[in-house]
Amino acid sequence: MTRMRTYAAWTAAATALLATATAATTAFAQSQEGTALPSTRGIAWHACADTDFKNMQCGAMSVPVDWSRPDADRLTLAMVRRPADDKAHRQGTLLLNDGAGGSSIEQLRLAMHAGLPAIGGDMTRKFDLVAVDPRGIGHSSPILCAPAPKPAGVSHFPKDQAAYDTLVRHNQAFAADCLGRNGPLVKHVDLTSTAKDFEAVRIGLGERQVNWYGIHYSTLLGRTYAKLYPGRLRTMVLDTALDDTASPLERVRAEAATAETAFNRFVAWCEASKDCALHGKDVAAEYDALVAGADRDPIPTKGRAHEPLTGEDIREATQDYLNVSFVTWPELANAIVKATEKKDAADFRKGPDAMDFTHDADDTLDQVQVQVPACLDNARPVHSLAQLTSLQEELARISPHLGGAVRSYKTIAGCLGWPVPANPVKAGAPVHGAPPALIVQSTHQALAPRSAGPAMAAQLPGSVVLNREGDDYSMFLVSRCVQDATNRYLTTSALPAPGTTCTD
Repeated sequence: MTRMRTYAAWTAAATALLATATAATTAFAQSQEGTALPSTRGIAWHACADTDFKNMQCGAMSVPVDWSRPDADRLTLAMVRRPADDKAHRQGTLLLNDGAGGSSIEQLRLAMHAGLPAIGGDMTRKFDLVAVDPRGIGHSSPILCAPAPKPAGVSHFPKDQAAYDTLVRHNQAFAADCLGRNGPLVKHVDLTSTAKDFEAVRIGLGERQVNWYGIHYSTLLGRTYAKLYPGRLRTMVLDTALDDTASPLERVRAEAATAETAFNRFVAWCEASKDCALHGKDVAAEYDALVAGADRDPIPTKGRAHEPLTGEDIREATQDYLNVSFVTWPELANAIVKATEKKDAADFRKGPDAMDFTHDADDTLDQVQVQVPACLDNARPVHSLAQLTSLQEELARISPHLGGAVRSYKTIAGCLGWPVPANPVKAGAPVHGAPPALIVQSTHQALAPRSAGPAMAAQLPGSVVLNREGDDYSMFLVSRCVQDATNRYLTTSALPAPGTTCTD
């Protein structure tokens, strides 16, 4: 089943559930004023039919598209709840949140495949795990647009004014299509609107406080929620924190440097490990030759109904292959060999299998659900070909192999000409009423500089950064040291000593 069909089935089920559910709008408004206890009637629950979620509950909830107009258009939030194993010693609800454009429900599925509940410890014994897909993403009224965010013939790295104008026109047409298909939702998938949804979820769950586990983008979402609703969070675990206190240009420079370092570490692994399909070869040279050749003569994606991929397409797909070293690094090596020797670049179209538990052969849906919120949450520092060219040249020096083709650059290029104004959250000031957070940061990670951990901790007084030696994110799934520290924090609020590093 493709991801789009899976999401459509979930949406249909959620619509049927909501026919019997009571909306949580009134309870939400009262909760902001502190005048009423939360209502539990806003979420419609039923036993999950999905075999991966056996003995779990699937839920749906209706919330306003625009929280300033609660009586206007509405959307559906989809969620899955795994009840605590030890109900006698249950300590509350832990909200699970995936990264940008990622389905939290599918992240829970990944975790189940990776070893939950066996590796969960107190997390699964003492907490209800609730995975909520944020608005516009996954199973929660997903944003669906017809054109691809970057189809054949459009470049995020335009070389002349004509190519730049083509990019801008496409972005405008893409936005117009998204607005036409999804209505006002496209204007309201920002961090603030999403954080308000989670307050409605808290109320619907009947919890005075909730616990937060956020990955990547959801570290920013958790920080935003804590700022809007002081005292509502009991604990916050932030895995692979991002830093939105710097300017967009500073952020893209840092991310490009981080991704390039990750690529160089992948190359070093290939040189040392026979598990790498490129072992014994000059890996960086093989990759550079693949990219250069694909820019001259795009490589087919055999067996797929897609246009051939350029070198730019391959570079843009590479960052995600660097995120979970023990799984995706071998896949990246295989993808390079397949594209080079078999002239089939399909693996660079669909992305690493480790990140896909919905069996979809196309990442277009994820691209849409990353791009649209990104255009709202990030200021737009580039307004001309000259400015974009200057940035490209700088990134090429910082990142000679990947060329700066990282997510934050794609946001800058993909939002040129975007008709809906950006509305970024103001970040940097201390958040009052937030619990001291446990921030888990890899020492080497393709998506997030190590420096983002301390930047996030500075906003959440009393927080501690637990470094983990390695290249991965979603670190609870791969490190016993991180599991132990996380469970100790969730159950007792005790944080590790500052400067602690996990080495497993």
